[in-house]
Amino acid sequence: MAPKCMKSCTLSNRYRWAFYRGAAEGRVGIISRMFKYSIVVPFHNEQESVTTLYDRLKAVMESTGASFELVFVDDGSLDRTYKLLREIVAVDSRVTVVKLRRNFGQTSALAAGFAHAQGEYIIAMDGDLQHDPDDIPIFLEKLDQGYDLVSGWRKERVDNFVMRRLPSRMANWTMSKLSGVQIHDFGTTYKAYRREIIQQLPLYGEMHRFIPALASWYGATICEVPIKNIVRPQGESHYGISRTFRVFFDLITIRFLLKYMYRPLHLFGGAGMISLASGSMIAVWLMLSKLLGQGPIMDKHAPLLIFAAVLIVAGVQLLALGLLGDLQVRNFQEPSSRRVPYTIAHVLKSQSQEHTVNESQE
Repeated sequence: MAPKCMKSCTLSNRYRWAFYRGAAEGRVGIISRMFKYSIVVPFHNEQESVTTLYDRLKAVMESTGASFELVFVDDGSLDRTYKLLREIVAVDSRVTVVKLRRNFGQTSALAAGFAHAQGEYIIAMDGDLQHDPDDIPIFLEKLDQGYDLVSGWRKERVDNFVMRRLPSRMANWTMSKLSGVQIHDFGTTYKAYRREIIQQLPLYGEMHRFIPALASWYGATICEVPIKNIVRPQGESHYGISRTFRVFFDLITIRFLLKYMYRPLHLFGGAGMISLASGSMIAVWLMLSKLLGQGPIMDKHAPLLIFAAVLIVAGVQLLALGLLGDLQVRNFQEPSSRRVPYTIAHVLKSQSQEHTVNESQE
């Protein structure tokens, strides 16, 4: 039974009270506070910047006058990062620290932070001090204007041109064209979201940089704001040029998810039909050549015959792959309660049974 005082509690603009039942412990009436803003920051071996970033974030968020929380995620750090985070959470109840068992990567760390964030609006940023906390009010202003996602734009980058800026510019241009989202900087973590949008997005692999593209598929309104790009004050970057090449593989996944996630047969079936038709035409031409007496086909056109056979087999396989994909989509979309291996034509009962049923219903 919930405490009596809970009946008189009212919701305010600043706090909302949520109740949940602790199934494992059998507890009822545990109270969790709902904040307006949640700041999610993943850390990986960032002991030099933890305390400084916390102080700056606290000062900026307190100046807004709204309720907030700081969600710090330790992504398997091997230095003193987690120890410093423990000291912070011991003195500030607005801080939540999530420690991962090992280094899972930035996307997984962000997903863990989003899962533990309770704010109506969620702001994500890096923990290396290259993102300036003083830019947060710019994001909040755009959120207040009604946007679902506000993305930071490192308009004037200070990174190395050949190793970072040029590959990043090429990748961002490609992502913008393939996804249809007209923003300049997909790669930065510095973004703000409405809670209901970020909770709908599946995050795995290195999908955090494609959040705007995924959010646009769900109908989110997106805008972009220029942010400061600061030289990393201490430590070394954990990312190299190899990350840029991995982005292009992820682009293939994103393009497929955005256009063919619910109709895979349109992709594989189209390619399969082209392959099957091409192979069949070559095979028919070779057969006519044989019938018209142009000599042994294997002596003159053996490579072409093998090529036709490969095209036909590949076409059949692609069609089968598309059909299997459509079956997977159907199984995913159809409610499990309707998945029965039969259909009923009629159900006959005796008149006495029918009369009993009707009386019970009355």
